[in-house]
Amino acid sequence: MRTNGTAGTNETAGTNGTHPSRRRILGMAATLPLAATGARALGAGTARAADSAYVMCYFTESTSLGLGTDYGLHLAVSTDGLNWAPLNQNDPVVTPTEGDLGLRDPFILRKQDGTFVVIATDLKGTDWTYVSQYVHVWNSPDLRTFTGYHRLKVHDMDTHAWAPEAFWDAGRGQYALIYSAVNDSGHNVIMVNYTSDFVTASDPQVFYDPGYDIIDGDMAVGVNGVNYLYYKKDQTLVGARSTSLDPGSFTEFTTGVAHGGTEAPTLVKSLASSSTWYLWGDTYTPNGVFYAWQTNDLSAGTWTALDQKTYTQPVNSKHCGIAPITSTEYTNLLAKWGAPAWNRLKSYNYPARYVRHSNFVGRIDEYPFDLYTDSEWKLVPGLADSAGVSFQSVNYPTRYLRHYNYQLQLDVNDGTSTYAADATFYRTAGLADAAWSSFRSYNNPTRYIRHSNYVLRIDEITTATGQQDATFRVGY
Repeated sequence: MRTNGTAGTNETAGTNGTHPSRRRILGMAATLPLAATGARALGAGTARAADSAYVMCYFTESTSLGLGTDYGLHLAVSTDGLNWAPLNQNDPVVTPTEGDLGLRDPFILRKQDGTFVVIATDLKGTDWTYVSQYVHVWNSPDLRTFTGYHRLKVHDMDTHAWAPEAFWDAGRGQYALIYSAVNDSGHNVIMVNYTSDFVTASDPQVFYDPGYDIIDGDMAVGVNGVNYLYYKKDQTLVGARSTSLDPGSFTEFTTGVAHGGTEAPTLVKSLASSSTWYLWGDTYTPNGVFYAWQTNDLSAGTWTALDQKTYTQPVNSKHCGIAPITSTEYTNLLAKWGAPAWNRLKSYNYPARYVRHSNFVGRIDEYPFDLYTDSEWKLVPGLADSAGVSFQSVNYPTRYLRHYNYQLQLDVNDGTSTYAADATFYRTAGLADAAWSSFRSYNNPTRYIRHSNYVLRIDEITTATGQQDATFRVGY
């Protein structure tokens, strides 16, 4: 997905704007996707350990396209494929040095030899008129080091090569590289080139053209003998299927799935269930919110929206690709790049909202908002008792959340014992869900942090609603 942002201001409550996608800007000329469990070829390559975790690749855009926007390759990891830990403090692990000097829509494929290739759109920013006949390419043995960077030319047309993805075509003994481009039809179609090494490729041909503009193709290969292609049609995610991988063989079979304007479908096979699949989508109304759906029968083409309590995207992430990895690779990625030094807190009963400060008042607001750093906290040993926790602001590190007249506000630490006590809380099992967390006041021990009319305060909790208001997920 590609969007334009609207300006935001610091220390004000966030607002959600509507952001045009490339489709709207180009008038039926759009983008192609990036990735699922890596155009998941459910087939054999080099023997290796079983997958037990996931890696996500993405770029970042804040709602204002200001702080937090970066067109390099970002990575996150997850053990369940739903809740993600950004790596390298959510900074890029590698950045293009050719073409437009930036990327969008990265995609990770595990090659037949067990190593990885990363491909991405050659575009930095939101100039949808930018012509690029190339895609960025990196090789990597482990996603800790990246080598052999180059751009691969895929066509000679006066257009783009958006959101490349690749999968292994066993019948051809080559990788198929698909992407969106406007050909002589006058609208975006999904093109394909074949390659053995991602250095040279065959001439392009049309892989799928239903007769109207489509972008963001994502593949699941060889699922009970059927191949699935999901893509953006209008503002929804739609699926086609074929028992062949031949160009032109796919037929649309689903109705659209969306939450507002949605693009960048990403199919992910659950590692915990043989029948469960997830479909991720990226919205541009507002820009950059991921939604997820689930099915237990990919062939049915029907999807059920997941409760937002069950999943959390990396902050500012856009157009993700997701691939399975082993437990060793998961551990090694964390060891190399590190988990964030900060956390975000998600509301239990308003899971689209996160704890943040605005005008130095503690509250929960709907993601995304600027500045996003208003919602990042370091949970440090309690100022009054190291067995507790205090919430140190990332963007105002001399300030902590403390209660004053029972309302939470972000104040400068004045060094007094009263301040330390007001800013210290004991983390407990969540009052509404023991897998989540609640926070009990140090010096008002019958009161917990909760939200009321979206403003944070400490109250005695006596109702089920209060328990939900006082429960939060500590994540990233």
